[in-house]
Amino acid sequence: MNAASAPGKYVIGLTGNIATGKSEVLRMLRARGALGIDADAIVHAALAAGGQATAAVQAAFGSAYIKADGSVDRTMLGDVVFADPARLQQLEAIVQPVVRSEIALQMAAATAAVVVIEAIKLLESPLAAQCSTIWVVASSHADQLARMQASRPLSTAQAQARVAAQAPQAQKVARANVVLNNNGTLAGLETQVQAAWSKIPQVTHATGSHG
Repeated sequence: MNAASAPGKYVIGLTGNIATGKSEVLRMLRARGALGIDADAIVHAALAAGGQATAAVQAAFGSAYIKADGSVDRTMLGDVVFADPARLQQLEAIVQPVVRSEIALQMAAATAAVVVIEAIKLLESPLAAQCSTIWVVASSHADQLARMQASRPLSTAQAQARVAAQAPQAQKVARANVVLNNNGTLAGLETQVQAAWSKIPQVTHATGSHG
């Protein structure tokens, strides 16, 4: 961990491929008192009307990807970038610096003893070096597709393209300190989260800990 980024904090890097259940784990950790930083929420804000990345996306991809309200049409843009690795890399080059800057600001302002950075590209970015531990949420391909189509207006082909665009899940699992297998119930996932949470030094030694 880069101690200068969050001195005295225990920083969990929470990652995993798309639709594995990272947001559920983040919710569970927030309920236990952690500060949760959601990189995807930062991206959404950056691509909203007047967002920090909206103008750059319009310049790089064209006005066709900007909706009438001034925000980026993320579904339309997703169809392009998830089918073309070069275009995905181009988008990430625009968005990721914004995300890292905002995460740094939130970490600097953190008062919680435990900070969670949830980011799908965590291990591919400098953020990983700022983490005390890496937690990876893993899920079956079938469950990923089912979750994507349940939560987003995507066809099976669109969902499959987004899953296929991710780095192999095994690569993330290989770098994990904690692996959370999300192929069962939410209760089962919560049990795994609690087991990992109870081993965090700042939780173990805290007065009035949730752990």
